[in-house]
Amino acid sequence: MSANRLGGAASAYLRSAAHQPIHWYPWGAEAFAEARSGDRPVLLDIGAVWCHWCHVMDGESYEDAALAAFLNENFVCVKVDRDERPDVDARYQRAVQMLTGQGGWPLTAFLVPSGDVFYGGTYFPPDGRLGRPGFRTVLASVLEAYRARRDQVVTQAAAIRRAVDAGLDESMAGTPTSGLLDRAEAQMARAFDPAHGGFGSAPKFPHPAALVFLLHRWSDAPTPERRTIIDRTLQGMARGGMHDHLGGGFHRYSVDREWIVPHFEKMSYDNSELLRIYADAAAAFGDAEYAAVARGIVRWVREVLADPAGGYGASQDADVGLHDDGDYFTWTRDEAAAELAPAEFEVASAYYDIGTAGEMHHNPGKNVLFIASTVSAIAAGGGRTEGETRALLASAEAKLRLGRARRAAPFVDRSRYSAWNAMMASALLRAAAALEDGWAWSHALLTLTRLRSESAAADTIAHASGGVTGLLDDQVHVAAAALDAFEATGDASWLDWAERLMHRVWADYWDDQAGGLFDIARGREGEGLLPARAKPVQDAPTPSANGTAGIVAVRLAALTDASLWAERARALLDAFGGRAEDLGLHGATLLLAADWAMNPATHFVVTGPARSEAAGRMHRRALATYVPRRVVRRVVPGDARPLPAAIAGMLGLAGDEPRGFLCTGTECRAPADEAAWSDLLDDLLAGPRGGIDSPRAASDSRA
Repeated sequence: MSANRLGGAASAYLRSAAHQPIHWYPWGAEAFAEARSGDRPVLLDIGAVWCHWCHVMDGESYEDAALAAFLNENFVCVKVDRDERPDVDARYQRAVQMLTGQGGWPLTAFLVPSGDVFYGGTYFPPDGRLGRPGFRTVLASVLEAYRARRDQVVTQAAAIRRAVDAGLDESMAGTPTSGLLDRAEAQMARAFDPAHGGFGSAPKFPHPAALVFLLHRWSDAPTPERRTIIDRTLQGMARGGMHDHLGGGFHRYSVDREWIVPHFEKMSYDNSELLRIYADAAAAFGDAEYAAVARGIVRWVREVLADPAGGYGASQDADVGLHDDGDYFTWTRDEAAAELAPAEFEVASAYYDIGTAGEMHHNPGKNVLFIASTVSAIAAGGGRTEGETRALLASAEAKLRLGRARRAAPFVDRSRYSAWNAMMASALLRAAAALEDGWAWSHALLTLTRLRSESAAADTIAHASGGVTGLLDDQVHVAAAALDAFEATGDASWLDWAERLMHRVWADYWDDQAGGLFDIARGREGEGLLPARAKPVQDAPTPSANGTAGIVAVRLAALTDASLWAERARALLDAFGGRAEDLGLHGATLLLAADWAMNPATHFVVTGPARSEAAGRMHRRALATYVPRRVVRRVVPGDARPLPAAIAGMLGLAGDEPRGFLCTGTECRAPADEAAWSDLLDDLLAGPRGGIDSPRAASDSRA
């Protein structure tokens, strides 16, 4: 039985606190009314079910009876799931960052009854350690300040509120130019780690949108420098411990520069964007290693996140218990040896560096699996052929996978958040074509069909079924995925849906004074800092909603030939153009929108009867071909939708036979039958691929 108000919450994170002796409130008017009536400060705890230190603070402090009694008497306590309420999290993170210079989860903020912040931090141990003040001391100091120095507290809270109001608007007018893209790329190159790949030092995050941007740049003008940044980063992540070599998919980030030791939680949104870049890189470079990594992500999604009825869970936890640190994913030497035959263990321990001295501080015997050698080197050292060595490694991996499956597995949050589901469906459609994966194709379309059927209105998306509405992220990411579904199927209802969603975006989120899109729809605000108007443009860490909106608008212009969408895209880019250069890595999605707007799209149009097998094969081949700013159309007789003028003028040349049309900007190739279409797309890829030697043999996915 729930000891507080969280037992019936939709959020798994909130339900995990239902047994705690704290009189928790969920976010809402009731909590702030109680604070006002009792003249008590509000303790706001924002966390997530996948967050290790959130659970540590729960166990150390919020489950302590004496501390709970103190909190219940003196504070109104509110608990928020940052995945369920990203709008709340964004504003209170910014407020605490302004106070302390840092944010993160758990976020611990202290509010006056109006909801304004006067003090905060992240994780507080119950008693002072780890260089942090003790939570009991913090609570006593906060309460003393609230009671004895109220004027000072209220003044500070008001000052922070004003700073939040000003700081949440990330727009700055300016017209993007090609020079902007050049300078942004140069900034990324300066941040590149040439030794290990990636950007910056420790901790190291993947930045997939920046890699997509750089892949666009490489495809437009192949240079060794661009290829090196892309390859070294993708290879570094793929071969490091951030990659789950047994289960597929990626952990959230690496705590070290070398990509070896991760934070072990796995997020849907990270894996969708990594799936996209690995699938695109596999298609662009013909690289078998990247294709294998992409297949591993799809396998993890299918086995762990996917709902058979459509949709994907939000995350998989890092740990099973408070004193666990990735134990499900790591191995001692004895644990691995117990699962494997001696020859398998010899090969696997050399390949994955399974030694007596592991990488985990809480248990030095625990090893993170990462690729430490090559098949050829291990074969030579063991007196085996490479084929024998690969077979032993594959057998060892299968046995380790089965052994891991017998362990208690970390919790999977089954919450289906619309933006993240759309991002995953979009990435799966991209991967389905590149990898010829039928499950990825069908499940992505099933997910988008479910999202559409569960929507209360044809032009509005809830954050989760039955959850809050009016979040820009959900609207634009679902619209983007709907466009992918239209290109993948030729079904015009997906294009219609994307247009309706984006018309609603401009009606409800557009800033009529300064341009740009607010993160919350007009009229859907609420308590505390929620009325603060935010226009975010950074990828933090999901792709920026404003950047995504720009890409969707340009794609709509290309697919519908409607000038309205081009005008809207230009206005949006002009609203943020003054900031784009400064954002660098964190503004990659906006840079991609600018790239789409300033450079010509490549149109693949396949015509022919709806049931034509040849036209179907030509369509699938177009979907599997990588070029930047690609637009794919499947046109059947009687389709009245507008096409680019250059293509529309040639359609009469096709007759009723399947034909492919390829146009970049205003330049078009001659209509092609199936054989010529295949040759044409081969030639399209041969140019950029052939100009640079890959740092590894594409056929050797085992390094």
